Amino acid sequence: MKVETKLEGPELTEFLQEKALTIRRDIIKMTGIAGSGHPGGSLSATDIVAAIYWYALRHDPNQPKWKERDRFILSKGHAAPVLYAALAETGYINRDVLWTLRQFGSALQGHPDMRKVAGVEISTGSLGQGLAIACGIALAGRLDKLDYKVYTVIGDGESQEGEIWEAAMLAAHYKLDNLIAITDYNDLQIDGRVSDIKDVCPVDDKWRAFGWHVICIDGHDMDQIVAALDEARQLKGKPVMIEAKTIKGKGVSFMEDMVEWHGVAPNQEQMIAALKELGVDDWTSW
Repeated sequence: MKVETKLEGPELTEFLQEKALTIRRDIIKMTGIAGSGHPGGSLSATDIVAAIYWYALRHDPNQPKWKERDRFILSKGHAAPVLYAALAETGYINRDVLWTLRQFGSALQGHPDMRKVAGVEISTGSLGQGLAIACGIALAGRLDKLDYKVYTVIGDGESQEGEIWEAAMLAAHYKLDNLIAITDYNDLQIDGRVSDIKDVCPVDDKWRAFGWHVICIDGHDMDQIVAALDEARQLKGKPVMIEAKTIKGKGVSFMEDMVEWHGVAPNQEQMIAALKELGVDDWTSW
């Protein structure tokens, strides 16, 4: 049975927010137990990923290779915890596996591996490649006369990569209106502010200049995310870029907008404090 919801309005918003909260809790516990990982960028993308998996995506966890499925590609592959948490919550992988993140022999590596984890469409991690591959998959769908959509989340730091803009040109040239990309724009990368290191702004104007339809939203406002996904799915003749303004570490006060949490996991004390902020009093029972 395909994962979908018939909810609308406030009920839909509340449902998706609850899914996002579950994912945030899992991200904290996963990275805390592992003592390794990228919590900041995983948390900033959480609301977007929740809306994609429980609202926009046509998929079936019992048939990961279902031909008619929509595809999701996490181009910013270092944010793998948000993807693993979504795959566990939707039923692609066993929830208990989450707590093996980055451990020797675990399928849940620091970057997603399509050969080892059901539901992972493409192995990503080399920044810029995910969007390029998404273009190829979208073009293949058109050639095969399949009506699936391809969703991909890229990072703002990742947008400094030349391959992103090569893919942008290709998608516009072939009018890939089955391709929907989302930029997780939290303005922080491993070394500091994106705007200080190599400013990519004005991002929206750049994508429009490359021939994309651009939608600018608050990436933590679930109503705006849903409305943007609706608009993107209905658009014809152009690929779509949703520019989502986000906050790195969103949901945990001491992680929010702090570059230090790009690739540093919480210790046990910090994990417990973060989970309490997210409504979990006993982390061992979560």
